[in-house]
Amino acid sequence: MPVEVVNWNPRKRRVRGPLGRVIPRRPPVNNFGDLLGPLIVEELLVRQGIDPAGTSIRHRLLSVGSILRLANDGDVVWGSGVNGKSLDLEYQFSDLDVRSVRGPRTAEFLRSRGISVPEVYGDPGLLVGVLWPRESLVAPRLSAGVTLIPNLNDVEKYRGHPDFWHPCRPLWDTITRIANSEFVIGSSLHAVVLADSFGIEARLIGSDHEPPFKYQDYYLGSGRSGYTAATTVDEALAMGGEEPLEWDPAGVLGAFPYELWAP
Repeated sequence: MPVEVVNWNPRKRRVRGPLGRVIPRRPPVNNFGDLLGPLIVEELLVRQGIDPAGTSIRHRLLSVGSILRLANDGDVVWGSGVNGKSLDLEYQFSDLDVRSVRGPRTAEFLRSRGISVPEVYGDPGLLVGVLWPRESLVAPRLSAGVTLIPNLNDVEKYRGHPDFWHPCRPLWDTITRIANSEFVIGSSLHAVVLADSFGIEARLIGSDHEPPFKYQDYYLGSGRSGYTAATTVDEALAMGGEEPLEWDPAGVLGAFPYELWAP
């Protein structure tokens, strides 16, 4: 069985109750940020001439996303983070193989539970601009100016805005849209991460549903002292871009667990 690259992409029930167990579920959510992990992992393997399905030993790898609540004992963690909404939940692990995490707040969370965590920080989503440079994706016909991508839970608040882009549109359409933008705003963490990876100015808007934890974790893990979120689209435009990225990808790249795919 190949290595499972864990990511959050559920198929939700159409109706509640016993009937919901019979009726086919909805299609996967396909929130773009939650699809980045498998994409990046596969690309790193292919570039090293490694078959992503080329092992018979079962492993689980957690990469992009606030998905540590999905971890089990023995899982390998490369760049994952904790969601602020799940800090007080009961976790199903006491032993993880951590190679890197999104930022120091996630590191503190794990260390407080007796998990050893190296000081290797950074969301692997920042590797998108390394693996697929912006110039390879830019086209005049796709020029977008401003792109507004909310967190999935904030979609209805911004749906009517002329610069709105739904976070569940096809993954490569979203990556390309961000690469062709001049300024990215919104409450989607990975909209900001991808903008940073391409060197595009970005400003976070505070989410009505997501606690600050994961945003703080990301900014601290990418070489910055914090962030200042806008409260509205107009305020984000007036504030301009956040402090530029100060991050070397070498640490996260060097921590990638290629050996999981060894025969």
